[in-house]
Amino acid sequence: MKKLHPKSTLDELCYPFIYEESLLCDYEILTDDLTRMVGWAINDLGLLRNSYPENDDLKSLEIELNWLLPICYHLNGSIRGNLAICDKNHLQLLHFYQEIKNKTKSSINGFVLPGGVSPVGILNKCSSMCKQAIRLMVLIHNKEQKEVPEILPKFANVLCNYFFSATILINQITGFKETPFVSKSYK
Repeated sequence: MKKLHPKSTLDELCYPFIYEESLLCDYEILTDDLTRMVGWAINDLGLLRNSYPENDDLKSLEIELNWLLPICYHLNGSIRGNLAICDKNHLQLLHFYQEIKNKTKSSINGFVLPGGVSPVGILNKCSSMCKQAIRLMVLIHNKEQKEVPEILPKFANVLCNYFFSATILINQITGFKETPFVSKSYK
């Protein structure tokens, strides 16, 4: 059977690499979606801030997410194109994450069932998408033999943790109580 690769006009092509077989295309589509989700989270955080106009933590979170928005697109192109994530980005994100983690340390101590007001669900999805991106990076590097700069999975791991911690912070501010999850599979 002939490989699928229709000759399209520019108007009939959504992405230049859409027909390639490499997982790199899947990674780029996923990180594009991640960036769009961050934009959605920023919007919903703005709506939530209307209910908590004086809350400095929500203001800081909005500033941080706006800082992250273009960086998520840099994560997208940093394998196929030029590396656009640097140690300075990583250290800044790590700082943001550690600040939130410190503010929420008494709110959580284990696995919880996801829940809370928007943008909590969106940020939980962002966290999950970071895990998917890391897995694709592993496969692209190890199986497809395409060099993935070490900073990218390192950054994406912190990004995953940052998004999750942001959900805990929002839940703490809004008074939503997470339900602990006790696994029957792992003891």
